[in-house]
Amino acid sequence: MSSRPAFVVAIAGVATDVGKTWLATALIEQLRSAGQRVSARKPVQSYEPGTVTTDAHLLAVASGEEPTRVCPAHRWFPLAMAPPMAAQCLGLAPILLHDLLRELVWPAGVEIGVVETVGGVRSPLADDADSATFAGALGGDHVVLVADAGLGAINAVRLCVDALTSTSITVMLNRFDGDTFLHCANRDWLIDRDGLTVVTTVSDCVASVLRHASIGLSDPDGRLTE
Repeated sequence: MSSRPAFVVAIAGVATDVGKTWLATALIEQLRSAGQRVSARKPVQSYEPGTVTTDAHLLAVASGEEPTRVCPAHRWFPLAMAPPMAAQCLGLAPILLHDLLRELVWPAGVEIGVVETVGGVRSPLADDADSATFAGALGGDHVVLVADAGLGAINAVRLCVDALTSTSITVMLNRFDGDTFLHCANRDWLIDRDGLTVVTTVSDCVASVLRHASIGLSDPDGRLTE
């Protein structure tokens, strides 16, 4: 139950509420539909008290796992602030990076592991790490960075890319409208001026992840093809 997936993707965001969980679940669902064996993980989560459906629940439905497998039960903090701040306010022990990494346990035979971080790239995920630090320590093979497509996208994406140590990044411009000039201009600028891989649909994001993973879609017999 502890073998590392063949390919690990970290889902990060330029801010809170840009659609990380939505993208992660959609990505997982399409990868599974394409024949990949996928597992989801959320190392820690905080949420509004009384919330019935947390990020771990949504990821679990997409990956076919139990919510407490996706995120260990003792890493659920019912307080809507950064997890280490929530833990402190709740009178709980500090959250340490090495503990989160140690608790990241995978089922055997997983081809693609999807790990969702918290908040924005520089949001505290542990007392001694933000989401960017966690993604780097994770040793993930790829990062999908989720950003809004509208005003401010270029600045937000550039700042976050600079904070990430990974050189393998797909930028997902969420809520993209191809009829909106600004959205198209932001996409083109990030591609042409910054040389980034930028996608605007889940299908294109899946294709980018598989391309970076050098994994082809399964053939009708279920074998992986190049």
